[in-house]
Amino acid sequence: MQKLIIPAISLMLLSGCTQAVSLEAAEDANNPACAEVMVRLPEKLGEHEIRYTNAQATAAWGNPAAVLLRCGLEPVEVSALPCVTAGTTDWLVDDALAPNFRFISYATIPAVEVVVNSEDASGVTALEGLSQALSVLPKTKLCTAPNN
Repeated sequence: MQKLIIPAISLMLLSGCTQAVSLEAAEDANNPACAEVMVRLPEKLGEHEIRYTNAQATAAWGNPAAVLLRCGLEPVEVSALPCVTAGTTDWLVDDALAPNFRFISYATIPAVEVVVNSEDASGVTALEGLSQALSVLPKTKLCTAPNN
């Protein structure tokens, strides 16, 4: 009997370490382009490892989660928010809830939202790390000047 208990405890320790991150799927989370993004997401963003989430087309990195991602938002081409480029993607920057910064991909179909807790993760590192995954999304415009 003791031989069965030790493997069971080991399995519980390996599988029960981290709960899934609870997120809400975006309205267009079932867009095939989101699936293309999701399969390309990196296992790590900086020092933060990817975690399981409970919603389609979402991802999280870090424990506690320092970077959150949702794919399937309505594309944004006009905004009063500042626009920056990181990697191959242009991003609108919403700092209203700092130190949590919300980044929305600019003029991609569909849009992707990334929320970064700047006390635990670097926004630049996160966005550049996501660049390859988001490069599959069609773009309708480029961010050429602040406040596009």
